[in-house]
Amino acid sequence: MGTWDIGPFDNDTAADFAGDLDETALEEREAMIRGVLKRAAGPADFLGIYDGERAVGAAALVAAQHPDGDLACSNYGPSEPLPELPADLRMLAVDALDQVISNRSELAELWAEAANWSMWRQDITRLRNVLDPPIPPQEEALFEI
Repeated sequence: MGTWDIGPFDNDTAADFAGDLDETALEEREAMIRGVLKRAAGPADFLGIYDGERAVGAAALVAAQHPDGDLACSNYGPSEPLPELPADLRMLAVDALDQVISNRSELAELWAEAANWSMWRQDITRLRNVLDPPIPPQEEALFEI
């Protein structure tokens, strides 16, 4: 695994994906991101490492455009601007991230063996929570029963 840190673009595959995005016409970048997310989110017996790494990068780009999102890109992310990504990509990105951390993911298997696995998992969870925020527990009932 050509990985140097836990960030979405801190590996060779995602960094190459960012470079490919930069070389693609602006109007084609959304379709490229959507394709990566669909491939990872789709039904499969096993999600390969390269599809998983690209999906994490694509999900980070979607999350970066969310009001609660952070800039997703390190020095290795895309340097060219992205178009406004449609809101429907958020749930597709959530589905892709769910596959990335599942027991059918080569990327999750490899990270499980790494010393900083919990940090990587927290970063994926943070991305997922930006895209699909958890519902906070109710302090008190809204209606009497």
